[in-house]
Amino acid sequence: MDQPLVIAAPDVLAEQQRWLARLTEERRLSPLTAAAYERDLRQFLGFLTRHLGGPPKIADLADLKPLDLRAFLADRRREGAGARTLGRGLAGIRSFLRHLERKGLANAAGAAATRAPRQPKSLPKPLSARDAMRVVDADLQLADEPWIAARNAAVLTLLYGCGLRISEALGLCTADLPRDGETLRITGKGNKTRIVPLLPVARAAIAHYLELCPFVPAPHEPMFRGARGGVLQPAIVQKEMRRLRGALDLPDTATPHALRHSFATHLLAGGGDLRTIQELLGHASLSTTQVYTGVDSKRLIDIYDRAHPRA
Repeated sequence: MDQPLVIAAPDVLAEQQRWLARLTEERRLSPLTAAAYERDLRQFLGFLTRHLGGPPKIADLADLKPLDLRAFLADRRREGAGARTLGRGLAGIRSFLRHLERKGLANAAGAAATRAPRQPKSLPKPLSARDAMRVVDADLQLADEPWIAARNAAVLTLLYGCGLRISEALGLCTADLPRDGETLRITGKGNKTRIVPLLPVARAAIAHYLELCPFVPAPHEPMFRGARGGVLQPAIVQKEMRRLRGALDLPDTATPHALRHSFATHLLAGGGDLRTIQELLGHASLSTTQVYTGVDSKRLIDIYDRAHPRA
């Protein structure tokens, strides 16, 4: 019977066990994440065994160069590993080398200097128009207090109706609301200011919330308040969205940020041009907005596949 391949010398294997114990006991990584890190390190040590002609010792790991790590990543890529898998593998190796560095056994600078493979941009996952309308419907909110239900509806309407980031919506003050006009001036990422339309339905949702809200913030304080009167936190909106997902049977991808994605995707599907959508979203680069063309193309292909007799 063939002997199992020894992937590392005893001193490395002993430190590997100490590292794994630290991940699970001190850093409280989930068992799945710790198992993935262990598997990635095992693959790296196996590569070094072949690369060096024998099981690596601590001395072999003491001063690894970026060239060694790039050779490992190239080997894994030839085996079919994708960018996400390679990125996670490099993260596990870095973690182990930092563990050795803390004990004075290795220098982790080579791993830190090795760039992870560029991750592919994942397509945003918007809600359907029907589901987005259900999410912002004041009558479908789950809060017991009418004013909190109105608050949730107003915040979610701003995300879907204006394409705001959650931080932008929660940072709005009553002084920011237009008196006569129909637009909002939003200060977003990088302190960049943009103008977005404030739809009548959004104005009505905000007005309904302010009418019912038992707290009266100063004009230049955030107008959306928590149950005890403090500034409303994003985690509360995310929690309410999770409750809505369960009640409305929506996918896990239905998050507050997905409403912003839905805003852009539905505008594009309705004939909006990318430059306008870029301005409305506050993207610094058009390339960031162009990801929505992929979403819309995928939607069209899905419709074709379902509907065309020759698909």
